[in-house]
Amino acid sequence: MTDRKPPVAVTVLGTGLIGAAVSRNLARKGFRVRVWNRTPEKARALAADGAEPVDRAADAVRGADIVVTVLKDGPAVREAMTAALPGLPKGAIWLQLSTVGVGAIEALAGFSAENTLVLYDAPVQGTRQPAEQGRLVILASGPVSRRPEAQTVFDAVGQRTLWVSEAPGGASRLKLALNAFVFALTHGTAESLAIAKVLGLNPALVIEAVTGGPLDSPYVQAKGGAMLNGDYATSFSVANGLKDAGLVVEALAGTGIRADLAEAGLARFRRADQAGHGGKDIAASFLV
Repeated sequence: MTDRKPPVAVTVLGTGLIGAAVSRNLARKGFRVRVWNRTPEKARALAADGAEPVDRAADAVRGADIVVTVLKDGPAVREAMTAALPGLPKGAIWLQLSTVGVGAIEALAGFSAENTLVLYDAPVQGTRQPAEQGRLVILASGPVSRRPEAQTVFDAVGQRTLWVSEAPGGASRLKLALNAFVFALTHGTAESLAIAKVLGLNPALVIEAVTGGPLDSPYVQAKGGAMLNGDYATSFSVANGLKDAGLVVEALAGTGIRADLAEAGLARFRRADQAGHGGKDIAASFLV
């Protein structure tokens, strides 16, 4: 008779678009998954997928080997982890998947050290569909000593992990640079289509012209197609784009770098949000 190790216990705090998909993939891969969300109904909906919903954060993390946070921003992560603190096991691994920016990840690293947790700064690249398919790209920073344990979770929810540094913070900085690129592509596509339209052309000609050439990309095809079809089903909301673009601009304050595109993109997201499009996908940049 062979000894079988019990499944690794993972608690996911935050079950929005990405957190719910992460939870489902972990449950499918054999982890023992508990889930918590500030709106309990969102966590309870995952019971059908093999996750155990728990109404109190402290109870959700009790006995967990690994805690995963997938929340909107730094304050939301800090609030959830503070609520969870009475149940957090000392020495537990904490995988922080949210996009929180430079200042917040430094504060969360301090919280981790104060409470004897092992923090991996691991924001993800990818939106709803890659998350559902378990094909996120994980940008990870953290100590070498317990990476194998962290990697088991990353492998369950992502297609690739890029290790950036041995201390938390490097991955969050890289995520800001990558988001600046995503926003430039989104707003650039939207503006090109809008220019063609206002000049009296069918904007679909823009996508047709770039297809198969050096300017083409799956991202331009996906977002351009959504804009042309008026499909603003949310993979990455305008509200989150506004938050993340703000983090990019904030991180660059005092560096001497003029992030003209990031600043213009932030203004465009702000206009979209003020026009009532905050809950729509960032493809709604085309509407403003």
